Amino acid sequence: MALGIAATPATAQAIGPQAAACDRNGSAVLVHVEGIKARTGMLRVQLYEANPRTFLEKKKYLERVELPVPRSGPLSVCVAVPKPGSYALYVRHDANNNGKSDKSSDGGGFSGNPHVSLLDLAFKRKPDLDKAKFAVGSSTREIRVILNYVQGLSFKPLGA
Repeated sequence: MALGIAATPATAQAIGPQAAACDRNGSAVLVHVEGIKARTGMLRVQLYEANPRTFLEKKKYLERVELPVPRSGPLSVCVAVPKPGSYALYVRHDANNNGKSDKSSDGGGFSGNPHVSLLDLAFKRKPDLDKAKFAVGSSTREIRVILNYVQGLSFKPLGA
C-alpha cells in the first residue's frame, strides 16, 4: 500500500547508510517498516527491479541496506534507487542476528504488503509482483511495509 506519490523530506527521519538520498528528496524510497516483533537483531531491505525474472532471485537485488534495529523510534529506512522506474522491496527482520531464517523468531514483508502463507514460504513461492511493485520518479517515494511472523499455522502481522 503506498502512502503517497512523493515524499517531502520532513515527513519522517530517514535512517540507514543511504539516508541522505531521502533527506535531499532524491530518487529514493523511504520505507516505513511497521509491526516489528522485537527491537533486536538486523533489518535488511532489498530493492529489486519490478521484473519477474529477477524479483527475489539470489544476488539480483539492485540495492541492499542492512542496519541494526534501533532500540526505539520509527523504522523509516531510506533506499536510493539507480533511476526512476518500477521496483519492488523485500524487508527481512533477523531478530537474533544469526544470518539465518528462523521461522520461530524472524519476520519479513514486501512492498504492497501482499498476502504470503506458510505454504508459500515452504514451497518458496514468490508473492504477486503486480501487488508488490511501485513506481519511483525523481523524488523520494514513501511506502509502508508491514512485517509478518509465523504465528501458529499462519504467517501474518502481529496481532492479526
